[in-house]
Amino acid sequence: MAYHSVREAIAALRRAPGLAILSATSIGLSLFVLGIFGVVAYNLEVTLQAVERRVEVVAYLRDDISAAQLEVLQNDVSSFPEVENVSHVSKFEAMRNAIQQLEEFHDVFTDLEMNPLPASLEVQLRPDFRDPTSVARVAELIALYPFVEDVRYGREWVDKIYQLRRLGGAVAAILGIAFAVVAILIIGTTVRMAVLARREEIAIMRLVGATDGFIRRPFLLEGFITGLGGGLLALLLTYAAFLAVDGSLIDLEWVPASWASGGTLAGGLLGLAASGAALRRHLTTYG
Repeated sequence: MAYHSVREAIAALRRAPGLAILSATSIGLSLFVLGIFGVVAYNLEVTLQAVERRVEVVAYLRDDISAAQLEVLQNDVSSFPEVENVSHVSKFEAMRNAIQQLEEFHDVFTDLEMNPLPASLEVQLRPDFRDPTSVARVAELIALYPFVEDVRYGREWVDKIYQLRRLGGAVAAILGIAFAVVAILIIGTTVRMAVLARREEIAIMRLVGATDGFIRRPFLLEGFITGLGGGLLALLLTYAAFLAVDGSLIDLEWVPASWASGGTLAGGLLGLAASGAALRRHLTTYG
């Protein structure tokens, strides 16, 4: 039975290769646009993750903080579930870092009679706690200590990172649904044309006792193969576009293998779903 389905599906593709190629190409172009967006979305996510890793809370300490108070503060902050690492930056280290990072002000810093920069604690957060709510919570808790002068974490910057990630996810979902609908319509039209062309054959098969499942399987397999071909074409086009852009205009990273294989398989599954929908609607009518 499986052999019959495979044979009939291949025979149908051979009978109308032009239509099969046209359908696969149309599906491939639809998925290609989605693939390009996938590459952009993945590289945006990689960039945001790199920026997100730099999210930290900086607590500026009072000059009169004692060693015991500093130890209490470090131990307490380290125990927060959101915190990954805590490092102390002394007044001397703060000045040295400022001189290294702001070389144009080297003479200004070296002419100062006293160091005006405060000591600080740099608090790095765990990956799961770099959202605006968690960062703000840690900052608020640290600010409660009386020997903490000020707490900074770049609230607007953190909010923008979080908004960009949410926007990227929403756009990806919308585009994915839109191009999936387009692919389903294309494959569904192809299957309906195949059902119309073979309606007499289907009627004869029913007369000799063939079940709907027996008749439907070759069409479903045909739709899966067509969709899979479109998925492979989209993958090749997307990779070619990636190679054309990477290094020449901007440095990019190729999507993970799971994304590439999943996108290709999605083409086949879309073909299968579209074929099933078209058959449910038209098989009885033309049977």
